[in-house]
Amino acid sequence: QVQLVESGGGLVQAGGSLRLCCAASGRTFSNFALGWFRQAPGKEREFVAAISRDGDTTYYWSSVKGRFTISRDNAKNTVYLQMNSLKPEDTAVYYCAAAQFTSWRAVLTGEYEYGYWGQGTQVTVSS
Repeated sequence: QVQLVESGGGLVQAGGSLRLCCAASGRTFSNFALGWFRQAPGKEREFVAAISRDGDTTYYWSSVKGRFTISRDNAKNTVYLQMNSLKPEDTAVYYCAAAQFTSWRAVLTGEYEYGYWGQGTQVTVSS
């Protein structure tokens, strides 16, 4: 088992920045590939970004590439999502997720591939 707790969400104006954090506890953090997903009102949850166990490989959804950066600190058991140049369409509840038993450099983009989820943090971008 691993427990995930997100923080850092809030209200920001378009063009602004936020940094989301997801703290993990329970199992060896470096054993997990990690990802961020989001769900806007009335829409399905969608992939945002993923990072491999060693942190060297990342992957982004096209709509956030160049604006968002995913990173992890295995010593602090934390994964981050730095969000810059935010747009109103980025408004959503953001979730971090963890997947065990992956290869060292695998990045996972499918919601079904993740077995552990946080409770989510709201990000609202005003125009």
